[in-house]
Amino acid sequence: MAQDYYATLGVERTADAATIKKTYRKLAQKYHPDRNPGDKSAEERFKQITEAYAVLSDPEKRSQYDQFGASGFHQRFSREDIFRNMDFGDIFGSTGGEDLFSQLFGGGHGRSAQRRPSKGQDYSMQISIPFRLAVQGGERRIDYRSDGKVEQIKVRIPAGIETGTKLRVSGKGGVSPRGGVTGDLFLQVEVEPDPLFSREGNDLLVRVEIPFSGICLGTTAEVPTLGASKRVKVPPGLQPGQKIRLRGFGVAASGRRPAGDLFAVIEVAVPKSLTGEQETSIKQLQETGL
Repeated sequence: MAQDYYATLGVERTADAATIKKTYRKLAQKYHPDRNPGDKSAEERFKQITEAYAVLSDPEKRSQYDQFGASGFHQRFSREDIFRNMDFGDIFGSTGGEDLFSQLFGGGHGRSAQRRPSKGQDYSMQISIPFRLAVQGGERRIDYRSDGKVEQIKVRIPAGIETGTKLRVSGKGGVSPRGGVTGDLFLQVEVEPDPLFSREGNDLLVRVEIPFSGICLGTTAEVPTLGASKRVKVPPGLQPGQKIRLRGFGVAASGRRPAGDLFAVIEVAVPKSLTGEQETSIKQLQETGL
């Protein structure tokens, strides 16, 4: 199971960049291989805190990690992506950082990258997924054409994914010309609209019509959800456009992110025509100022 980077460093999820750097520097000095020669547990701990720092010190990577959780994050970022642009000289001084990285993580950074066979070309393609799959998460099979052949690939869709997000499928890119690692396939996601629901962040909105009498006197209404519908109370005097919250019925929880809420947006059902009795009653109400 992927590690919790905040727990690994022992910092709060709200910790600022300076706190994260200070904490990592302290832990790195404690578990540095030079201070713990031959200690495999210290070396492993050093690797863990360094990976955590590489993610949490980068605003873009940290944002992706916070949004999609550990499992969703690792679908988007390879180990090479995680450590790309990390400045070890800033932590360990101008010398020794690059060599230490190569020793512990197998290269792929700085000068060592020149000695490794190049990675195969990454491919990309666009996919459309249903709205409900995007907010609930699940699996989807896609047809992927490569080298004249069509292959079905099963892709895990993390809950809460949005249009523009990229999903990474390892090893489905181009073959390396020099025997290196095969490239990856990146799926550019487009979320299809839903006829009932719209989305605001991790919350969902659905429009619910009730009769005019229900607005005045109070009533109950059937609210569609992503599962079974729910009957809710509509208090008297609620204004059109106001919302009733159904907690936990929004975008599904993912990682440490809790489930969003569903809001029923109340609208008044205005009839296109009235019966004689209804028209008489409305006129009587009109005379009373209603």
